[in-house]
Amino acid sequence: MALRATEQPVDTSTAAGKAFLGMLGVFAEFETNLRRERQLDGIAKAKAQGVYKGRPASINAAAVKSLAAEGVGGSEIARRLGIGRASVYRLLNGKAA
Repeated sequence: MALRATEQPVDTSTAAGKAFLGMLGVFAEFETNLRRERQLDGIAKAKAQGVYKGRPASINAAAVKSLAAEGVGGSEIARRLGIGRASVYRLLNGKAA
């Protein structure tokens, strides 16, 4: 199967067309990687300056642990606090802060 663009001189049934389309893909991936690197550099710089703190915690870990210490089950903790049951278990098993 071949792609033939009517507005651009691209025809993938030819070797030149396939090469051109391949190069477009390579440059698109390159630009995406550059953008990602710049973003990560910016985040690291902001964190170093104390500006970037990330999303605030939406789960009160102390409340979850307190209810668990009282013997309340995971499903009930989730219902009382309005959070997901998996989040409760993840926190209780030490996989979340």
